[in-house]
Amino acid sequence: MSGVDIVSRVVSKGLCTGCGLCESLAAPGQIRVEMNDEGYLRPVVLHKLQRSENARIEALCPGARVEHGPNAVPRDPLWGPLVRSRTGAATDGAVRRQGSSGGVISALAIFLLESKKVDFVAQIAASTSDPLANELQLSYSAEDVLRAAGSRYGPSAPLRQMRELLGSGKRFAFVGKPCDVAALRRYMQTDPAISQQIPYLLSFICAGVPSLEGTHKVIEKLGADRTQLASFRYRGDGWPGMARAVQQDGQVFEMDYSTSWGTILNRHLQFRCKICPDGTGEFADVTCADAWYGKDGYPDFAERDGRSMVLSRSEAGEALVREAVAAGAITVEDLGVGEIAKMQPYQAERKKMVLGRVMATRLALGFAPRYRRLGLWRSSLMVSPLAWLKNAGGTYRRIHRSLKTT
Repeated sequence: MSGVDIVSRVVSKGLCTGCGLCESLAAPGQIRVEMNDEGYLRPVVLHKLQRSENARIEALCPGARVEHGPNAVPRDPLWGPLVRSRTGAATDGAVRRQGSSGGVISALAIFLLESKKVDFVAQIAASTSDPLANELQLSYSAEDVLRAAGSRYGPSAPLRQMRELLGSGKRFAFVGKPCDVAALRRYMQTDPAISQQIPYLLSFICAGVPSLEGTHKVIEKLGADRTQLASFRYRGDGWPGMARAVQQDGQVFEMDYSTSWGTILNRHLQFRCKICPDGTGEFADVTCADAWYGKDGYPDFAERDGRSMVLSRSEAGEALVREAVAAGAITVEDLGVGEIAKMQPYQAERKKMVLGRVMATRLALGFAPRYRRLGLWRSSLMVSPLAWLKNAGGTYRRIHRSLKTT
């Protein structure tokens, strides 16, 4: 791969997250993010990158590097920087219901806007022109935030417009996937002015990004016609809420979360998500997630009033949570750190196994992202060596099988 730019290398190895930051870092017109044939958003290099551009992208691309700075808040090996852990919910019933869990991210976004701490919130919402596509929405009001509420289990590239957002000169909060937030945090660390302009990073716990093909499979299973859709949502409007397709003729098709995510969407994840070291938003100021109730040692997906896990990861994030509570925007209760794994068992297991997976990736592909200060060695010691080796071996075999079919 000598002489190949870092963007093309990351994409060709299947390590791209699709965040879009490279489009903003390169000169205008150098890179364009497009949907590829597999249903993922991927950057296309249109003109040869300058050496300085290539180096800058390599330093910040989450497909090439993810690392905490040396002075981060004390880190838990499984859950990363952690000031305080809680459960909670939005106090506004509509916000709580429309959000994917307890609506806390939406409530925090509305609080930031109404308290004038930011001029707008940059977040992903359903496209106004295509109900299956995602687009970056700039939210200026509670109504805007509610339009973007609820998970969007499909490709999104929220950082591709970062050059324009920073050029606006306005202060804004950013809501994104953990990999988006990790890339943006590193970008912010290169220039104090960027940190001043983006005072809050909010994230959510993520199990991976499915391709657009996964969404097509859900709609096919529903029996809806994707060419006639008026709207589509993956969940929300309840907890966990239903996947819901509405056709232009008024027909409504619904599927429960356990079926849509558990049997369809999670089978269409991009490869980089399978070796992700941070599904829990470690680089955010506040991370929220489903605070699932347990049943026989596993999350119970029965419909009920939403409840969010609320992890403050920085002093700024902790201050934000406290202020939102004082203002009556959210209610919270303390949560012991040991309870997090009961609510998010998949994330705990993935963090313990990821070091073996990334080592297997490097062995099979000759290249893998560089992960530093993420507690991977410590977390890998939490499982038996045999289980760890089996997991790593499985990753190596899957990569080789995929290489033989391409």
